Amino acid sequence: MSDASPLKIKIDRNDRQCRVTLAGDVDMGSAPVLRKALLEVIETPFDRLVLDLAGVNYIDSSGVGTIVELRRRTDRSGGDLVLAGLQERVRSVFEITKLDKFFTILDDAEGNAAT
Repeated sequence: MSDASPLKIKIDRNDRQCRVTLAGDVDMGSAPVLRKALLEVIETPFDRLVLDLAGVNYIDSSGVGTIVELRRRTDRSGGDLVLAGLQERVRSVFEITKLDKFFTILDDAEGNAAT
């Protein structure tokens, strides 16, 4: 856990789409706050939820677990969850755990496909 990088969460809704922009570390200290915010977001129906991780430098297993839980809940509600803007260090966590096959990952929150 890093006190130097507290997690900032910004939520933007537009019609039936939602974008959650994160900045800071997603770790054991911030994952419960993130989970609470995300559970509130998915209470309102949406077609697509973009989780913009461009501002996330570090993610640990508790952060990944929170995002996996969000994916399972959005699947059950019929929504689409995509991850966007993963920095190399964060992307490697998803690749090592093979979760890059479980999630749709875009280069950026504007919808450009990852290469």
